Amino acid sequence: MKHLMALLFALLTVTQIQAQDAIAILNKVDENMNSNSNTTKSDMVIYGRRNSRTVTSIGYAEGKNKSFSEYLAPEREKGTKMLKIEGYLWVYSPSTDRTIQLSGHMLKQSLMGSDLSYEDIMENRKLIDMYNAEVVGDETIDGRKTWVLQLKAKVDDATYDSRKLWVDAERYVPLKEELYAKSGQLLKKTVMSDIKQIDGRWYPTKMNYKDMLKDGKGTDFIVLEINFDAEIPDYIFSKASLKK
Repeated sequence: MKHLMALLFALLTVTQIQAQDAIAILNKVDENMNSNSNTTKSDMVIYGRRNSRTVTSIGYAEGKNKSFSEYLAPEREKGTKMLKIEGYLWVYSPSTDRTIQLSGHMLKQSLMGSDLSYEDIMENRKLIDMYNAEVVGDETIDGRKTWVLQLKAKVDDATYDSRKLWVDAERYVPLKEELYAKSGQLLKKTVMSDIKQIDGRWYPTKMNYKDMLKDGKGTDFIVLEINFDAEIPDYIFSKASLKK
């Protein structure tokens, strides 16, 4: 009985250490991936069955609760704007000169035909606020040692019930992520690459998002320019900016 109790205590201690380590890792990832504010110019390459198309945009973000995007190209999408404030999302279409608010099931729709949903870009909480985490192993990806983290939702409204995250053990930047449904089905996979040191932080400048329920090569999100802790005028994050 004493041996059993000692074994259970040892297992509990290991689990607690793994959870603490996972939290420390996620905090360091958050320091790299998030900032008080940023401006980003990017290309979103959407791969179709026969060809691909590239959507160029400029984005502004303040923390995780406010963001504004304007699409610059191609001509068909030029002038489309999106504004996110807290849990609300508005989209302005220049072709109809209308602004609509997306909510509920509409957020599950594809963003511009990409492998990303509006729901994916709406998530505004830190991972440690939504998931319990533990380190479950280590693997090497493209010559980089990574910690493998298993995340399980601790809130009812998480978009994904669980996640698996591969984090560079030296740079503390994610290199791969898998997103799962409550049933255990793999829904989406993300691969981060072209890691660069920008303003003292490591950051992936290319991300491939793959909806595992769809065929194809997924969607590449390529950072062309990014400025962290940028000064952004307040009017950017207002509904009036959608029609400017």
